[in-house]
Amino acid sequence: MERILLIGSGGREHALAKALVASESCEKLWAAPGNPGIAREAECVTLNISDHVAVEKFCMRHDVTLVVIGPEQPLAEGLADALRAENIDVFGPSKAAAQLETSKGFSKDFMRRHHVPTAPYQRFDAGQYVEARAAVEMHDLPVVIKYDGLAAGKGVVVATERHQAIEAVEMMYKGVFGDDGVVIEGFLKGEEASVFAICDGRDFVVLAPAQDHKRSGDGDTGKNTGGMGAYAPAPIVTHTITETVSEKVIRRVIDGMAAEGMPFVGCLFCGLMIDGEDVNVVEFNVRFGDPETQAVMSVLDADVAALFASAARGSLDVSVIRSTHMGFACNVVLASKGYPDAFEKGLPISGIEAAEGDPYVTVYHAGTRAVDDVLLTSGGRVLGVTALGDTLAQAVARSYAACDKISYDSKYHRTDIAKRAL
Repeated sequence: MERILLIGSGGREHALAKALVASESCEKLWAAPGNPGIAREAECVTLNISDHVAVEKFCMRHDVTLVVIGPEQPLAEGLADALRAENIDVFGPSKAAAQLETSKGFSKDFMRRHHVPTAPYQRFDAGQYVEARAAVEMHDLPVVIKYDGLAAGKGVVVATERHQAIEAVEMMYKGVFGDDGVVIEGFLKGEEASVFAICDGRDFVVLAPAQDHKRSGDGDTGKNTGGMGAYAPAPIVTHTITETVSEKVIRRVIDGMAAEGMPFVGCLFCGLMIDGEDVNVVEFNVRFGDPETQAVMSVLDADVAALFASAARGSLDVSVIRSTHMGFACNVVLASKGYPDAFEKGLPISGIEAAEGDPYVTVYHAGTRAVDDVLLTSGGRVLGVTALGDTLAQAVARSYAACDKISYDSKYHRTDIAKRAL
């Protein structure tokens, strides 16, 4: 039986907490720091996750058998390495392996070395502003400009006009996200989709594919966000596409990382561009995505605790998976008006119980906090209203019906989640 510490506080972690605590092999679940929704599933603890020694001591004091790391920042800071050094099993990659996400330049260079299909690119370091600007001045349009380091899902600009490309380079070199360089890529045509693989360093299993909606407004208009909704499984990822991704992307990454001395253990998130039968990697993340996880975990029928533990211990056990595609799920993000820019916080939320009166609906907490038993908004993405259905259309209808039952003053959401698939 597993005694599990889950690291994180968002909608992704709420979905993971719900799946972990429902697992036959889960004896006890803690979450650090968690949120009011996660508190319904786990014991939330006050723990500075940047203090690796404090996390280690907590694990030893409570006989934790597995640590599941949700967000990218603790992985970038080497929390998995620190815990493994104390013989604590971790579902999540090492700091070295996490470079697949933490450095776009590393990721592109790695894909070139290991023949993983991706867009042509040029890489420019922190001191190469002049060269980067000259490159976008000459590049065919559209052109994609990516900040090299972590940028909370907001460090990508697809420029269709020359001045947009130049402004993007200027903005990134002004230190808006940090002091890393940029990657300039050719534009890929097609539809984006996400594929998650659970990896143990040698082997992997693929979960239901998903599509998310990055732009803030209907019809993919407005600014890039962390994600405004998602659904799974995504029909565009056919069986043939899944086989191609498994063979030409995931297998090459797993083998390449092992060959380079940094075996990948955890969730490999493959952000893909699909154009007919042609598949290219847009980006890798080294953890579950948000809001895709809320949909993907909803259609997964498995002992998730046993699955993650087996991956963490280097012996992936796929027998604990009963189905990766149990119907369809749609997750609609309820956000705060103004997101991804400035928005108001501390607004009372009502109607979640009414929304969850539908047994097919789960409301995942993302940006919430509780004060004197009153639930308040505390983030740009507040809730993820997720519904199951026998068909995608049914899941979408249930999700939007549940959204209508939830109220807070600055509530807004997209009205076209999954429309492209329907």
